[in-house]
Order: sequence, then structure tokens, then C-alpha cells
Amino acid sequence: MEKVLQNIRVSFEKSPFFSYMGFEIIDFQEDKVLIKLEINEHLLNVNETLHGGVHGAMLDQVLGMKTQITTKAKCATINLNINYLAPSTEGTIFATAKIVQQGYRIVTAEGEIYDEQGKTLAKAIGTFKLFRDS
Repeated sequence: MEKVLQNIRVSFEKSPFFSYMGFEIIDFQEDKVLIKLEINEHLLNVNETLHGGVHGAMLDQVLGMKTQITTKAKCATINLNINYLAPSTEGTIFATAKIVQQGYRIVTAEGEIYDEQGKTLAKAIGTFKLFRDS
């Protein structure tokens, strides 16, 4: 099991997009996935708050990671619905995910982004297609 988790973790850490965005894995276990992001000026929108697309990318990332850890299968996002609850302008934000429903080909997962004080900034629910050998 540990080798499977390590292989999945390495594949995400080697992703050019993952490193470009500045995501960092904090906890990566079968029962918990936690990533963080240090907010930088280049990620802010014209209102000087973190761009909503960054929240979307972070939630898509953590939901996909949790789906792959749980199912041991590669996946692709079918749908991602995000509720933006509060803006963020600086500091560190965190994202975590959990599986809501798992079928053989489709998984539904929920995710949340929160700040250093524990304030929820965004929530998402995503549907993922699994790519299995059979």
C-alpha cells in the first residue's frame, strides 16, 4: 500500500502545473489528503484577492488526489461545482478532500479550502471518471 501511495504522490509532485501553481503536499495518506498554497502576488486578481481560478485549480487537484488514493485508479474530472464563500489576499491556504460516493467507474468527492485561522474560503463537489484496466 505504501508504495502505491508513494507512486501517486510522486506523480503529482512531478506535474509541471502542480509546481507552477505552488501547491505543496502536507499530508498524503489513504484517509487524508492536505495540500497548501502560499498566496503570492501573481495569483491575485484585479481586486487584489486570490483569483477564483486558483481556488478551482486547488480544489480540482486535491479532489483528484483523494480519488486516486482511494481507488488506486487514474481519473479525470467530469464536473466540478465550487461555492466561493470568502476572499483571501495573503498568507497560506489549505485544501482537503473526502470521498462522498464511490462506484466502479464514477466517484463523487467533496473538498474545502480554508485559511490559517480555519475560516472556510471555498467548498466544492466534484465528479470523477475512473480509468480502470477492466
